[in-house]
Amino acid sequence: MTHIAIFVSGSGTNCENIIRYFQGSNDIKINLVLSNKADAYALVRAQKLGVETCVLSKADFNNAAKLMPILERHNIDFIVLAGFLLFIPDFLIKAYPHKMLNLHPALLPKFGGKGMWGHHVHEAVKAAGEKETGMTVHWVSSEIDGGEIIAQYKTPLSPDDNPDNIAEKEHVLEMKYFPQIIEKIILSNK
Repeated sequence: MTHIAIFVSGSGTNCENIIRYFQGSNDIKINLVLSNKADAYALVRAQKLGVETCVLSKADFNNAAKLMPILERHNIDFIVLAGFLLFIPDFLIKAYPHKMLNLHPALLPKFGGKGMWGHHVHEAVKAAGEKETGMTVHWVSSEIDGGEIIAQYKTPLSPDDNPDNIAEKEHVLEMKYFPQIIEKIILSNK
């Protein structure tokens, strides 16, 4: 059994989708949802589904002596970032080499890096006049959105799409494919 921690900062639609996807799995279990924001609605979603939650300040998250015992106590083998907005410290990347995935709401390497999250990404896609957008799943590295790309899924855009439409189209891809990619990666590494 592979035990996953999901790191979140926001509302948690992906978090809930991932938890539901793996309910009843014999191979993968969501053991913990960790957030840097006490008011992240993802925590409520996780608690309603019976998953333990934890909130850590930015300072505590960046402190190995605070974070690592929590992950060890929950037997965490693998980490999924689902709308998590803090930079990942090197000690965590070293502790989970090729065992930490991130979802980015654009087709990297375009529209990635510092400041490129959530609605900022979709606004940039619109401003650039892109004819398509999509989602990227990549390994977490010390460079923001710079880890090796694992999978990308695309959706066409029309000139009439605004940032909200773009976000909706991209989110459909996340809900459909992100849990499948997590499962495929974990099962192929067993």
